[in-house]
Amino acid sequence: MSKTPAPTPSELKILQCLWHHGPATVRAVHERISTDGALSYTTTLKQMQIMHGKELVHRDDSQRAHIFSAAIDEAETQRVMLGDFMSRVYEGSASRLVMQALGISRPASATELEEIDRLVQKLRADSQPDAGR
Repeated sequence: MSKTPAPTPSELKILQCLWHHGPATVRAVHERISTDGALSYTTTLKQMQIMHGKELVHRDDSQRAHIFSAAIDEAETQRVMLGDFMSRVYEGSASRLVMQALGISRPASATELEEIDRLVQKLRADSQPDAGR
C-alpha cells in the first residue's frame, strides 16, 4: 500500500463496494454506489479505468464484461489513511484522536466500549515485559 497512492473519496467508495461485495463489473459497481442516480455510468467507468491505471483495482478482461477486483487490502488502506489523518489533524496523537472519536463526535455504545476495553487490556498485556524471563 505504501507505493500505491491513497484513494480519493470517490475511489474509496468504489473500493468499499469491491471489498464488501467482491469482484464485479462496472455496471454492478455503478448500481451499488449510485443509488440516487446522480452519478452516470460513464463516470463510474472512467473512474474505474483511472483506478486500474493507478493499480488500485485489477481488471480481468478475459470476457466481454470486464470484472474488477480490489488490488489493495481494506485493512492496510484503513491503517495508512488513519495514520495520515492522525498525523495531519491530531499531530500524531492517538489518544487525542480516540478521545475525540469516543467523546465528542458520537458517544460509543456499550458494545463498542467493551470491544475497546478488551483491546486496551490486550495492548497493555502485550506491552508488559515477561516477568518469567
